Amino acid sequence: MQKTPDDLQRIAERTLAYYDQNAQQFWEGTRDHDVSQNIDALLKHIKATPPLELLDFGCGPGRDLMSFKALGHSVTGLEGSAQLAALARAHSGCQVLEQSFLDLDLPGARFDGVFANAVLFHIPSPALQRVLQALQAALKPGGVLFCSNPHGDGQEGWNGDRYAAFYDWPTWRNEVTQAGFVELTHYYRPAGLPREQQPWLASVWRKPESA
Repeated sequence: MQKTPDDLQRIAERTLAYYDQNAQQFWEGTRDHDVSQNIDALLKHIKATPPLELLDFGCGPGRDLMSFKALGHSVTGLEGSAQLAALARAHSGCQVLEQSFLDLDLPGARFDGVFANAVLFHIPSPALQRVLQALQAALKPGGVLFCSNPHGDGQEGWNGDRYAAFYDWPTWRNEVTQAGFVELTHYYRPAGLPREQQPWLASVWRKPESA
């Protein structure tokens, strides 16, 4: 899918504007979602000794920042929406970097784990490799990436005022492997339901020790 840098910028601006305009509503609608399965999936694969240095990538209004902090870890948020970032700081007391996914400036080899829950599907496919490689570079050798996205059959485009790309597992695995990660596991959510009632594809990846 060919897109110019201007196309990508417009997509980012429109999607972030949606979240800016609906920040409080988004917090109220998602604050009670139970993603403990996903948090556990990240933490159990990290070999480093706690407390861990974590990045909550696309942290939204701060729900998961609060969870990681309550577990005793040092967690930094990253959010492109100014309004969501402000809520995340207020709710969690954590540092929250305000950066567009198209213009990331992350410290190198800083984090033991990156938690990208319900966020990477907003990135247009032509920009996905750039973002995944930036996350890979921000992880320490042996660090772990968790990601969860709604899956599909390659559909990509606008869903209202939010841009979304829906990958099947083989395509997603290829993308993340291409960025230099090693596959650890994947699963569908919510647990215990037929596949057609499991809209979320979660996956866990390791940065090679020698990277």
